[in-house]
Amino acid sequence: MAKLALGHALGSNGGGSSAGGSGRARILLYVGVAAIVAVMGSKSFYTVDEGERGVILRMGAVVGTAEPGLGFKIPFLDRVVKISVQSRAQIYEQVETYSRDQQAATMKLSVNYRLPANEVERIYAEYGGEDGVVQRLIDRRVFEQAKNVFGKFNAVTAIQERVRLNAETETAIRDAVKGPVLIDSVQIENIDFSDAYEQSIENRMLAEVEVQKLRQNAEREKVQAEITVTQANAQAQAVRAQAEAQAAATRLAGEAEADAIRAKGAALRDNPALIDLIAAERWNGQLPATMIPGSAVPFIGTK
Repeated sequence: MAKLALGHALGSNGGGSSAGGSGRARILLYVGVAAIVAVMGSKSFYTVDEGERGVILRMGAVVGTAEPGLGFKIPFLDRVVKISVQSRAQIYEQVETYSRDQQAATMKLSVNYRLPANEVERIYAEYGGEDGVVQRLIDRRVFEQAKNVFGKFNAVTAIQERVRLNAETETAIRDAVKGPVLIDSVQIENIDFSDAYEQSIENRMLAEVEVQKLRQNAEREKVQAEITVTQANAQAQAVRAQAEAQAAATRLAGEAEADAIRAKGAALRDNPALIDLIAAERWNGQLPATMIPGSAVPFIGTK
């Protein structure tokens, strides 16, 4: 009986251990399933920011595009590659070129571009993304067209007509870049010539400024001389006019006096007694103190 009871007790303890092991296994299974579900859930969703577009790849093949926002994909099969469609700037620090007069120069350019949102599938499929577009479509055209356009300008005109140089460079690059990319603007930020040539340009510009100053001085002196001549002519005309006026006044006075003399002469001829009358009117009533022999007393006729 004692042996039977001991065997029963041992049998009971072994069954409890087996039940506990299966419970722990179930818990581990549940945890594993939950972890798999959580991982799959996290791999099933994606987000695309504003200013981006997504290219959906399934087993490496393009199957569609994703707009900004939250999206769903098949876990472990799908992958979303994000491509920016915002405006970007590509800087070219050292663009070596030559002017038309064979002066070496180094330019710094910035190119603002953007990728069209409706072309992201083609961008990824043909160029592998934004970097491929920049390297294959923009870089080579920038160097090529910048050199071509700059080669049409002399070194001096490239500096003096910087706006025209920039505009023609931008037009040339925009026309040359063909593909899924838009060139918004091109800016020539700096042009460097050799130190010796830049010094020669500075000296030449200073000389031109001096020449311009001399021309301005000569023009000013010319204007001043013209003013002096004009003033002299005006003064001469004034003197001439005054002399002519005086001459005219003298002539008129002479003519008036001659007319008066003629009138008096005519009156005397017509009236001989008028002379005696005038003399009598002007006599002061005194007889002369001395007389010439044979002369008559005034106003007393001898006949």
